[in-house]
Order: sequence, then structure tokens, then C-alpha cells
Amino acid sequence: MNDIPGFIALETASDDGLPLAIAWSLPDGRVKHTLIQPDDSWLNEESSITGDYSMEELESLGVSPLDVIRELENDHFNATLYTNGSGEEDQALARLFDTYGLDPFVELAPAEVLYDAVGPGVWQHRRGETFNELGLEPMRPEHEIQAMLHLHQRLVEH
Repeated sequence: MNDIPGFIALETASDDGLPLAIAWSLPDGRVKHTLIQPDDSWLNEESSITGDYSMEELESLGVSPLDVIRELENDHFNATLYTNGSGEEDQALARLFDTYGLDPFVELAPAEVLYDAVGPGVWQHRRGETFNELGLEPMRPEHEIQAMLHLHQRLVEH
């Protein structure tokens, strides 16, 4: 099989785009996933952690944003990573890098650009079907990556 493109997904707090969890694929099809400890600079009186995780879970089970950046750098330095096209990843990834005054070393692009024979609306529809087929939840980054990997495999086989 050809090299698998790198896919990335982030889960954010709905209010202000705080990154809560991240997942990305590796060239061999494996998926890395972790919760993210909120940096103190992300939290203020207006910030609230929403979603499926409590602050205690993020603090105890998550890794620091800097560790996330380092791990991503080890796996995908100067690479283009593909997203579901929602735009949520752009804001969340920028926040991770901005926390440390770093320039992003990855570029993001919508996954649909990988498939010339499939139009954007068709790709999104097939993505939705894949979630249903596999019984996955669209808001969970690791499920998003699994769905995009599965859909990629089906699209390149045809």
C-alpha cells in the first residue's frame, strides 16, 4: 500500500477553541491520541472547559502542550496534515504553538483535496457514512482519524 497521508484532528472546548484532545495518524496507519493539559495562559475568568472532560481529567491524564508539539514534530516535521475541513484544527493548533511563541512546522489542508475524483460534498457525505458504518463519534479526534483512514483506504482502492 502507498504511504498513508498524515491526518490530524483536535477536539476543542466549544466556547473559545481551547484544545482538549489531539489525534494524528502515522504513515503506517497507526493513530496517536492524547488529552492536552490546558496551559495556565489559556484559562481566565471567561474561559471554561466544556466537552467530555473535566479539568481534573485533563490535568491528570493529559500531556503538556509542549510535549504534544514535540511529539508532533517527531512524527510530522515540515509535513502537510489533512483535516476534515471544519477549520477547528487551524485555531486549536495555532493556540498550541502560540503558547510558546513557535511558528507551526506543519501545514493543514482539507482531506478532500487528496481525491481528485471525489467532490467536496461527496467526500463529506462519505465521511458521515463512514462514521455511521463504524459506529464512531465525530467529535472525538481518534474516531475522526479512524474514519478518515478508513475512507482513504476505500477511495484509493477504487
